[in-house]
Amino acid sequence: MFDSPLSASAYDVLAVTPDATDEDLRKAYRLRLRQTHPDTGGDAALFVQVQRAWELVGTPDARATYDRGHGFGEGATSFAPDAPQWRPPSRAADTRPRARSFGQPGGWRRERYLTLIREWAGRGIELPDPYDPALVRGAPREVRRLLADALAEEATARIVADLGMGYTVWHDVAPDPRDPDVKLDHIVLGPSGLYAVLSEDFGAPVRTRRGELIGDAVVGSPVARLVLAARGLGRSAKVKFSGAIVVLPDDDVTTAIDEIGRVKGLPVAVVGRSALTTVLRRGVSGAREIGGNELFDVRTRLQQTVRFA
Repeated sequence: MFDSPLSASAYDVLAVTPDATDEDLRKAYRLRLRQTHPDTGGDAALFVQVQRAWELVGTPDARATYDRGHGFGEGATSFAPDAPQWRPPSRAADTRPRARSFGQPGGWRRERYLTLIREWAGRGIELPDPYDPALVRGAPREVRRLLADALAEEATARIVADLGMGYTVWHDVAPDPRDPDVKLDHIVLGPSGLYAVLSEDFGAPVRTRRGELIGDAVVGSPVARLVLAARGLGRSAKVKFSGAIVVLPDDDVTTAIDEIGRVKGLPVAVVGRSALTTVLRRGVSGAREIGGNELFDVRTRLQQTVRFA
């Protein structure tokens, strides 16, 4: 929550300006609690957001950290791919073999974002930091959406890389080179099956209904597009996908793993990011597992067919 380029800031949720005094911030928090409390007719989801916002800015130390990371003060952490905030946390060296990976996760959307943010902010001139959080926060939603989805794809890529040597992953795949706007964010092949994976960030809670995502921020039919893209690539490569998976930020789903049934014959699951490893290891209900020589055959066919966005 509040880490997405699309999310309302903690100050927006508390209905104060970023330069509010600590006392004004505390008063606003108490008022917003009363306004959003479910027992007095408020919205339960917003009530939780208010509490989370206070955790982020309710003390001087927490507020200073939040401001640095979100462009409300000097030394803000950039959304750039090599910025410390967006890299995986440091940890002890892991010598286990990682999944084989091809393509650049989020690459197409980052390139498109850079083009549009420069057109919007600088009329094509070079910006000192096109990923500056203060700049991003003021950009049109369609521009911020590109960056949010790029960050979502990169987060998924870090997760699937740790699945191990039994898995092969392709990122930023273009099923139809004639239509660059249609792509598969990830293809994951492993013992549990062959999965088309969509990484999304709508910046707001999402629900499912009749095999599709719904919500105030959802545009179009993401699940249907994912399934159609998977079926198109499957025909080209002469392979059969086991299922499709939509990955969303944990804060934006009500259930960590929501298996929504078959869409055009393909089993589909909508999962929170932290549950993705579990789903890819065990598979989606109704999906066919792949093993033995078939796994090598599918990998070869995909390697010969996949083109990147």
